[in-house]
Amino acid sequence: MSNSVQHHTIDIGSVGQRLDNFLVKILKGVPKSHIYRLVRKGEVRVNRKRVKVDYRLCEGDQVRLPPIRQSPTAATALPTERVLQQLQQATIFEDGHFLVLNKPSGIAVHGGSGLSYGVIEGLRALRPEAPYLELAHRLDRETSGCLLIAKKRSALRAFQALLRDHQQVEKHYLALVKGQWRLPKQGLQVEIRLRKNQLSSGERLVKVDEAGKLARSRFFSRGNYCDQSLIEIQLDTGRTHQIRVQCQQQGHPLAMDEKYGDSDFNRSQRQLGLKRLFLHASRLRFTLPNEQTYDFTAPLAADLTDFLTRLEQTP
Repeated sequence: MSNSVQHHTIDIGSVGQRLDNFLVKILKGVPKSHIYRLVRKGEVRVNRKRVKVDYRLCEGDQVRLPPIRQSPTAATALPTERVLQQLQQATIFEDGHFLVLNKPSGIAVHGGSGLSYGVIEGLRALRPEAPYLELAHRLDRETSGCLLIAKKRSALRAFQALLRDHQQVEKHYLALVKGQWRLPKQGLQVEIRLRKNQLSSGERLVKVDEAGKLARSRFFSRGNYCDQSLIEIQLDTGRTHQIRVQCQQQGHPLAMDEKYGDSDFNRSQRQLGLKRLFLHASRLRFTLPNEQTYDFTAPLAADLTDFLTRLEQTP
């Protein structure tokens, strides 16, 4: 707990970072929902002014923090040995700029909203000597697959600049959906507008809304089963829960999607042995301004490949 006002001067290493991400980093153990509340109420000031959580920091900015009470247990909570072992085994690429994981399903990318830790806290526990480790993007807790971690602030800035130009980063997903989805060979482009709501519990819920932000994806068929279809999705935009809501809107909700799915279909898939959301970030490709191209693929976990094998054998 800090009993006094804190002042932080932004140096070159934090330039361009969102205010909320900066606060999460320095306020260890403080729930993200509480950080957002402090900013909304104006208790966090930048250069003596109120700002929004998505404000991007500039060199020399003066960030003022109020006295903040935090749980000692939350501040010292560490991932379990099982989670640390999973993260150690999940690395599929590493160089001086990036670390790429095949993120296991069920592990959040960061702590907050009642979670003491996530992938980034686990990596920092595994690598206490690392000078810099930050999430370059996000995946839902239930989603598995390619997750990019920046090892340098310059690498993070370069990648996030590409993300802002939606055509510069290729993101591919594999998903199992309800029903026989007959898609054209060239794929089906789906464009809808989505609006994100955050409930009082901190849970995020996304709905189709003409006043929302554009969400565009292309869907390709990768296999059909008795009452399921395996599809590949290429994202052109990266809205929260984009694939899950688009599939629901098209009448083919994801298997084991407890938030946007079909309860009867989920029950039938559970009886067949599927225990979690079938959504996997299979590929991530991008080219940095220095013309270096990165292209990562993450194989499906054994539980998902085993389930597909079981479907192939189902008459």
